[in-house]
Amino acid sequence: MLESSDASATVKSLLLAQLRQRRWPPGAKMPTERQICALHSVGRAAVRRALAELKELGLITQTVGSGTYVAQDIANRLPELPQNELAISPAELMEARIIFEPALVDLIVRNGTTADFAALDHCCRNADAAQSLEQFERWDSTFHRTLAEATHNGFVMKVFDLISTVRDHGEWGLLKRRSATPERRDVYQREHWALHAALRNRDSETAREVLVGHLVNVKRNMFD
Repeated sequence: MLESSDASATVKSLLLAQLRQRRWPPGAKMPTERQICALHSVGRAAVRRALAELKELGLITQTVGSGTYVAQDIANRLPELPQNELAISPAELMEARIIFEPALVDLIVRNGTTADFAALDHCCRNADAAQSLEQFERWDSTFHRTLAEATHNGFVMKVFDLISTVRDHGEWGLLKRRSATPERRDVYQREHWALHAALRNRDSETAREVLVGHLVNVKRNMFD
């Protein structure tokens, strides 16, 4: 279970994306802290920190003994994504990912540590155990972010932060939910495990082939 500032930032980002997608209408009661912890496999401290930041932004209200509610005037308070990021379509994002992510393989093979491969294993195991699409998506996203982190390259992480920002936009989430059937999730997981094994074995050629195939598969399922 993640319990850090990174976990808090991840929860905040996910909740913010759901608020943008109008998952809960103004005034609606949101899931409890316990439910959010279970859904995203994080600790209570990370959830409380994320909620506190959303409350500071005026996006939610909290009442002791009652719960957490979406602010009535949330439409006027939601921070907008920068226009240049809003203009990036899911199709454009996938085209770029198919070029960008396989190019990371050589860096991961050269710089990846035992801890990096253990983190990838952790992501795969949690995605296998996911009981909902939201849980699966959280670990799917974390798996790909862990790939970027395993390069140990600051510029790569800056680019991946932009990818994550676009993925948080509502249109991406809508397409992914429509396309991610249980059968396709199983295929994605087999591809993740195969990629993890190739990287752990420092097999660049196989890892690159698996990653390209995986991303092309995701693109086809989302848009065909």
